[in-house]
Amino acid sequence: MKTKDFIDTLRASPGKQLIFQDSQEHTVQPGYHLTELKAARFKTVDCGGQVNRWEETIVQLWVPQDADEHYMTAGKFLKILDRVRGLIPLQLDAEIRVEYGDGNFFPSTYHVGSVTENAAEIRVVLQPPVATCKARDRRRAAPREKADACCCAA
Repeated sequence: MKTKDFIDTLRASPGKQLIFQDSQEHTVQPGYHLTELKAARFKTVDCGGQVNRWEETIVQLWVPQDADEHYMTAGKFLKILDRVRGLIPLQLDAEIRVEYGDGNFFPSTYHVGSVTENAAEIRVVLQPPVATCKARDRRRAAPREKADACCCAA
């Protein structure tokens, strides 16, 4: 999900509880904090020798030991996000990711799989990242074109 789409969803419903969950409906505990916002820029080289560049917006969540019993509202989340956006530039067309870990969630930077709402809450379904081979993926996407070699190509 793009950062702009995520922000727009929250702006449309600022009074709703913002709940993060995985596909098995384990939720990030109530009382979580938005502890950090990262405007990340990546420059990588894959096994085919191609340089890749992209940006991500990463929001980091944390639950203190003395967490309260309430979920953060979308409005409060936005207030924090807007304050930070005044200090670092975010690319609104970058993917938004959620960094989190606890007893139910392996510590990772999750993709936003989907966002749903009802009258009282916004639910953000987090999906774990998966590893892939960019060179192989390019070759599969354009088999007739000469694609860069992959480290696992025969």
